[in-house]
Amino acid sequence: MDRRELADFLRRSRERLRPQEVGLAAGPRRRTPGLRREEVSQLAGMSADYYMRLEQARSPQPSTQMLGALARALRLTEDERDHLYVLAGHRPPAGPFAGDHVRPGLLYLLDRLQETPAQIIGDLGDVLARNAMAEFLFGCVCTVEEPDRNIVWRWFTDPFVREAYPEGDHEHYSRMHVADLRAAVARRGSDAAASALVKRLRDASEEFTRLWERHEVAVHRTSRMRVLHPEIGMIEFDTEALLTPAEDQRLFVFTPPPGSPSIEALELLRVVGPETVHRSHI
Repeated sequence: MDRRELADFLRRSRERLRPQEVGLAAGPRRRTPGLRREEVSQLAGMSADYYMRLEQARSPQPSTQMLGALARALRLTEDERDHLYVLAGHRPPAGPFAGDHVRPGLLYLLDRLQETPAQIIGDLGDVLARNAMAEFLFGCVCTVEEPDRNIVWRWFTDPFVREAYPEGDHEHYSRMHVADLRAAVARRGSDAAASALVKRLRDASEEFTRLWERHEVAVHRTSRMRVLHPEIGMIEFDTEALLTPAEDQRLFVFTPPPGSPSIEALELLRVVGPETVHRSHI
């Protein structure tokens, strides 16, 4: 919590807001154009003394509920609200989730990645889109029923999926999937979609349940992975994730490590890939 910056931001936000903008009369004896401290505290539903201590940089850390009330009282924009949360030492609330609708910016980038595998994954693990190179590598997602196009679900319920990865890496990938899903569920506040997926997985997989109960959390941003292609053999990749602001969709790009044999393997994949598109290993 940065008390000094928080106090300054609250004071300046209060001074920028006109009484008429929040339904208050300006009054003949108002010395400043902005709101009074008492008016902000009343609009936010908190004591005037506590709000005064916030602006004087001598208050305890406000709760997220109190910050939400202040953001509404001060008519903050989404960016200003997030800034308020950060100054108070809290993570900003997640933005609206896009669901299955792929963000145009991600699709634009995906369409221009023609030399390397790339795919767009939802925060819960749903495969939303992939380019041709990703289909050459992982298979065509069209072979999977739409409700099952989820990398976490397939990993824990379809043994065929794991055949595309060295057996010694399986435990690592299992923990990675569960830890990443844990983070997404928390961001969503265990909404209906997240809760349904977790219940479905717990009912279907003892391994998932065991790992879920360990409560490990780690957002999947970068990693080194090895894939066993049925025609080419082992290909090693560095994966990099580009996240949307709401962190509900990620563009994963798979590139071979510099100077590795996987560079030539990727070149071969471009040549033989169209003839070897196989059942999806998502």
